[in-house]
Amino acid sequence: MAEDKDQEKTEPATEKKRREARKKGQIAQSREIPSVFVLLSSLSVFYFAGAWMFYQLTEIMRAIFHQMAGWTAGIEDAHAIFWYLAQKMALLLAPLVTVAAVAGIAGNISQSGFLIIDDAFIPKFSKLNPFSGIKRIFSLRGLVELVKSLFKLAIIGGISYRTLKGEMDAIPALVDLDVSGILAFLGRVALKMGFFTCLALIVLAGLDFAFQRWKHERDLRMTKQEVKDEHKQREGDPAVRARIRSAQRQMAMRRMMQAVPEATVVITNPTHLAVAMKFDRSMPAPMVVAKGADHVAGRIREIAEQKGIPIIEQKPLARVLYKDVDVGQYIPVELYQAVAEVLAYVYRLKGLVRA
Repeated sequence: MAEDKDQEKTEPATEKKRREARKKGQIAQSREIPSVFVLLSSLSVFYFAGAWMFYQLTEIMRAIFHQMAGWTAGIEDAHAIFWYLAQKMALLLAPLVTVAAVAGIAGNISQSGFLIIDDAFIPKFSKLNPFSGIKRIFSLRGLVELVKSLFKLAIIGGISYRTLKGEMDAIPALVDLDVSGILAFLGRVALKMGFFTCLALIVLAGLDFAFQRWKHERDLRMTKQEVKDEHKQREGDPAVRARIRSAQRQMAMRRMMQAVPEATVVITNPTHLAVAMKFDRSMPAPMVVAKGADHVAGRIREIAEQKGIPIIEQKPLARVLYKDVDVGQYIPVELYQAVAEVLAYVYRLKGLVRA
């Protein structure tokens, strides 16, 4: 029961998993936002440049009809007409296509930032699996896409109906207009329909993006065990860290014990603590080279006895040195007097007292 609970994805994704998902292209992204960007930019182009585009189109058609009088119904003339029309239409539609393409790219970047996915260029044969395709169709994402498609059809149909119904009174008057007037009317109606459709799709895109964010966060959830494993990878296994710390302490202990034979004196309290100090004329002050309590203190005393190093019992001094002075540090100024008395006694024992 507890094992099943650990396998449930209840934990929010860690930063590491989010970065890895982003590298793979697994991001919260709505397809509706780029569509809205493209539609809005296209409507803007038609609104500001529609008259110019219509004028250019009429000039193209006028040129074609003007030159058709001298053309014959042959393959070469048809080929020439086709290429002339294709070139002119390409130049006419280039601004619209460019603006729409830039808007579509901007719609994607607005959601995820600039992102290059290396895996996108690697063919994935799993996508050719028909069973995987069927599974995607009947998944939650597939159901949402179906609902969105039906909703968009309903929006476009409803807006078209309401817009045309509002223009019914103007339709009979079209019989009195020339071709340019009729086209201007149709353009105005189309822009009106596009504008209201765009407003509705903006709302739909916002809802879809919120759903995609929720779905993305749910898909990235982790089990408690996955979080623990990632923490171990990041911080290191506690057992390994404990072994490393133990090895470091052992190495420090060996170095400290190797320094005991170089000590000038060992100060004890007398059994619980032991502090080994070294001093010679080249040193600015006495230095603690080893210290320890209990069995470590016993080991220090044992080495000192083997090497003939004087062991002096000074309980208060031993406690202060053990508490306040680390191994490898010089003694503080306030202990100079007490340590000097100990060293003087040691030198007298060794017959090294100098005037």
